Amino acid sequence: MQSQIDLFAEFCHRRDGCLCLFLSYIHHSSSMASATSLYLDPSIRDWVLFPISLVMILVGVLRHYVLLLLQNKPKPQTRPQIREQRALTRSQLLRATAAHSPLAPPFYHTISQNLKQAFTDSVYLKDGPPAPKKVTKGGTDSDEPEFPQAPSLFSDPSQMDNMMAQFKTQTVVMIPQMVIMGWVNFFFSGFVAIKLPFPLTLGFKPMMQRGISTPDMDTRWVSSLSWYFLNFFGLNGVYRLLLGNEDTGVDLQQMTGMPNMATTSPAVPQDYNKLFKQEKENLEFDEGFYKWIGEDVEDRVLRKYGKLPFV
Repeated sequence: MQSQIDLFAEFCHRRDGCLCLFLSYIHHSSSMASATSLYLDPSIRDWVLFPISLVMILVGVLRHYVLLLLQNKPKPQTRPQIREQRALTRSQLLRATAAHSPLAPPFYHTISQNLKQAFTDSVYLKDGPPAPKKVTKGGTDSDEPEFPQAPSLFSDPSQMDNMMAQFKTQTVVMIPQMVIMGWVNFFFSGFVAIKLPFPLTLGFKPMMQRGISTPDMDTRWVSSLSWYFLNFFGLNGVYRLLLGNEDTGVDLQQMTGMPNMATTSPAVPQDYNKLFKQEKENLEFDEGFYKWIGEDVEDRVLRKYGKLPFV
């Protein structure tokens, strides 16, 4: 009985020792945390944090309205241009329905022949049929049509207008951001602006504390230059609240200066003379697949209702 009492007393003594060691560790850690805590001056909030955010919001709203003023209204297409495009669309629709065409054979072949002849004579070109030109071959003069040259990218006024509009948009977006970044870097360099309310890993330290080389500072502290970049990428929601559901006219690639190939690369003008020649060959090829959907429709209806036996 005495040995069991001695063992219990030794266990309690060791447990109290471990508990004391754990409490001393917690006290030491809390004292170190309190020693390394930072307290920001309220003047930093009033003269660094708020001015950066306010200036960026006002510049973003001003940029939105400047872009609206610089946008060019799309020029309406002329009647010959629409006619040129619709002729190609009609031929494509005729070929797409050739295997189960709703047109009877006389109508299908008539439309197909008329389109092929029109494509051969270049009737649907927006500049009209080419004028004949005298060409001398082997001592004899012959009249051959002089087709217009393929349109060039830089000779098309509409393409040049689109390129200038994209250049103006990039200029309006990038110049204010460069000026604001220089202003923040010159006047607010080295300031600790704010502390985030949630923990971050060490991988965010170069992004959150740009311009401040302090390896022992907590990752949640944000420098003034990093606060500028956070506002730069995160104010789109604020713009939507201020401007309604309107498009701000600026996407992420334009804000970062990276060109978007889908928008900055202008479309190459189409040579409808070559397209018409290719479409004529496609019409001739698809005529072999033509089948009228109403062929033997009487026999099919009678078989459906049991008036004729199935073959």
